[in-house]
Amino acid sequence: MGKDIEVAILFADVVGSTRLYDTMGDLRARDMVAICIDVMRGATEQRQGTVIKTMGDEVMATFPSADAALNAAAQMQQQISTHAQLKVDGQPVAIRIGCHYGPVMLENRDVFGAAVHTANRMTSQAKAGQIVTTAATVDKLSPEWRASCRQIDVATLKGQGSEVVLYEVLWQTEDVTSMVPGIASEPRSGQHMRLRLRCQDRELLVDERHSSITIGRAEDNDVVIKGNLISRLHARIEISRNKFVLIDQSTNGTFVQSSDGEESFVRRDSLQIKGRGMIGLGRLPEQGSPQTIGYTCEEL
Repeated sequence: MGKDIEVAILFADVVGSTRLYDTMGDLRARDMVAICIDVMRGATEQRQGTVIKTMGDEVMATFPSADAALNAAAQMQQQISTHAQLKVDGQPVAIRIGCHYGPVMLENRDVFGAAVHTANRMTSQAKAGQIVTTAATVDKLSPEWRASCRQIDVATLKGQGSEVVLYEVLWQTEDVTSMVPGIASEPRSGQHMRLRLRCQDRELLVDERHSSITIGRAEDNDVVIKGNLISRLHARIEISRNKFVLIDQSTNGTFVQSSDGEESFVRRDSLQIKGRGMIGLGRLPEQGSPQTIGYTCEEL
């Protein structure tokens, strides 16, 4: 009798394994693939996961949470990219990883359902060294991991009529490295911070208690700003390890101008906000404009 559960499903496979066999011969290539599988299995088991099956150069695993899956995925990428025995002509062997969170049927230690196929398709969307996941997974992540995801595409997956929003997980950044337990050092201690936002005579705070806000023209956003260059969900601002991160999800991007005049632009990517300044959605911010958001980072 099957059991319906919700899990994070992860597929990881070795990129270009056929080339390995052609270049190195069957015995050495098989040993390299075996090392990769061992690393994938070890990372899965250390991060609360279960290896469902291995298929040649690929591992399929499930995890109780989206965070656990990305902790394992980041560990796999880091360990394989730096492994002394996993180099061909001086270049590291690479893997690609796809992940999706959703409902599955668990039966006889295997899982079935559309969510499994979606996770597998994420792997085929990924390039060497990438982790690709879905919006459904991002929605289940902690603020720290969400801040390390950027939207890269919208795709219609084979066999599914609806569009799926694809995200790349930026596992190589310093913040992600230090937040995955057992891979790097613990977070540095310091003053608690908060971000004060001002727009249209309203003031909002982003801090440890209110860790995320959304901005856009749709009425269900925390900050609603109308304009023909503004997307329905234009951007999020989150606190991540005592830093403030703006994650743009828009068509036209977001402009940030610091108080000293430095200008930055971000589109479907993330940017750290420091000090004080102004934010413009789809256009440069203008002092006094009802579409401009003022910000100030404050130590508590």
